[in-house]
Amino acid sequence: MLLHLYLRAMSAMATILFDGVAYGMLLFVLACGLAVTLGLMNFVNLAHGAFAMAGGYVTVVLMDRFGLPFLACLPIAFAAAALLGLVLERTLYVHMYGRSPLDQVLFSIGLVFMAVAFVDWAMGSSPQNIKLPAWLQGRRDVFGVQVGIYRSFIIVICGGLALALQLALMRTRFGSRLRAAVDDARVARGLGIPVSTVFAVTFAVGSGLAGLGGALGAEILGLDPNFPLRFMIYFLIVVTVGGTSGIVGPFAASLLLGVADVAGKYYLPALGAFMIYLVMIAVLVLRPHGLFARPR
Repeated sequence: MLLHLYLRAMSAMATILFDGVAYGMLLFVLACGLAVTLGLMNFVNLAHGAFAMAGGYVTVVLMDRFGLPFLACLPIAFAAAALLGLVLERTLYVHMYGRSPLDQVLFSIGLVFMAVAFVDWAMGSSPQNIKLPAWLQGRRDVFGVQVGIYRSFIIVICGGLALALQLALMRTRFGSRLRAAVDDARVARGLGIPVSTVFAVTFAVGSGLAGLGGALGAEILGLDPNFPLRFMIYFLIVVTVGGTSGIVGPFAASLLLGVADVAGKYYLPALGAFMIYLVMIAVLVLRPHGLFARPR
């Protein structure tokens, strides 16, 4: 009897761990663009969630009104959010580089409320749902652990993206140019690096990743016009806990917060929603600059 209860408890813990990792992976894809713009470009873009919402609504429209399959919608959601980010970066954001953090916060918050109002007018205030293909639905029993098929899909996709981003930032010429442009834009221009182009591409890729995260998370997180406001604090927590010196910190922070959030809601339903904030406070007390950030 005791052995049976022990096995059930271990199976439940493994399932919670798996769901928490999947949730954390999704948080990483949603927040990594903010980690790049805030950590590498030194720009406080609180409108990051608006690009995630754009990717989610593009997926909803393409699936519901045009009948496109879910997998075909994912790259389109990335491209649409990236294009939107590129246009806004070239027309609006470029004028805010070098301004004070307060100016950047007020500017991006204004964009958030404009995006919320526009989506509410264009799409309505009702929550939107997407219908996953049959092969992504349900759970499978793997060695006594209930593994969600769609969450497994998210882990594979997001894990691959995290690896690709780290390699792109640390092992490619573009990553070197980006780091040089951030360290000293004037010297970088003197060396022939097109700083404005590097920043525009970086911003567009970060926005595209947010759009992809919005498309992937529409089924799990829900989608409505208030999406950027509901998850803004989550994006900031991921970046704050992980640090802004690269990709590894936000990735580890996303996994830690995802597991803590899912476990808290399962074991402490009354306090589960606050677990992510308790983890944030504990980490910042021990590591004020984030998990992997170096003190400035």
